[in-house]
Amino acid sequence: MEQQKILFDDGVREYEVNGNGILRFHPGDPNLYHRFQQLVQDVDALKEEALRRAGGITDGAGAVALLAEYDGRVKEKLSDVFGRENDFDKLLGGVNVMAPARNGQLIVTNFILALQPILEEGIRDYARLEAAKAAAAYRPHEVPAE
Repeated sequence: MEQQKILFDDGVREYEVNGNGILRFHPGDPNLYHRFQQLVQDVDALKEEALRRAGGITDGAGAVALLAEYDGRVKEKLSDVFGRENDFDKLLGGVNVMAPARNGQLIVTNFILALQPILEEGIRDYARLEAAKAAAAYRPHEVPAE
């Protein structure tokens, strides 16, 4: 039996990430937007947890191991949000997302800040589309002429 294909516009867009690869996701997907909002909270909690745990570390090897653990945990959460087909280790150039960038922010913070306006615009477009559909479906009752 010959395999058939179904092709349709699924809304997925592609974004090159710092020359390291292509991130694919649907910026107007309400489910993705919800997962992204949760990601922001989760990453903040992971940063706080890592800081608490780092306070008890007295050697460099322990600190490196701790940061490697949190790098893996954050990249796992990114995959949960954007899909397993996106390799965040590759997309982020193999760097530890808990490392500071030149601006003093963590790499993961800068990445989230870069994604935020794309997702916010996507969800606004989705909301406008839903509002237009609701307005088109609205049929007020006709008032008889007197």
